[in-house]
Amino acid sequence: MSNPQQLRFSKEHEWLSAAEDGVSTVGITEFAANALGDVVYAQLPEVGDTVTAGETCGELESTKSVSDLYSPVSGEVVEANQAVVDDPSLVNTAPFEGGWLFKVRVSEEPKDLLSADEYTEFSGN
Repeated sequence: MSNPQQLRFSKEHEWLSAAEDGVSTVGITEFAANALGDVVYAQLPEVGDTVTAGETCGELESTKSVSDLYSPVSGEVVEANQAVVDDPSLVNTAPFEGGWLFKVRVSEEPKDLLSADEYTEFSGN
């Protein structure tokens, strides 16, 4: 399993892209997607919602369990991935591409986000 080097990661297993015009993309890691099993339902934050770093902002349901979705940063949601709502299996098949979850205009980024190598060590993969 290879974590993309250009992303940063939370200890709750979310990834964050570098900001473009203040907006970052958020998803869950391949490690988390594999641990969840087949994702069958995604409840994502809505456009205009305010998310807070480390706080619950949605939910992913799989054939194994239900897992809270945590935001790795604080800010305002500017887009939710409707493709994932329509086909939650994208979280499993393409967690770093088409399976992204939402985009957020970042107002605050915690200092404890991990690099790809740090996340690999943290997750044991």
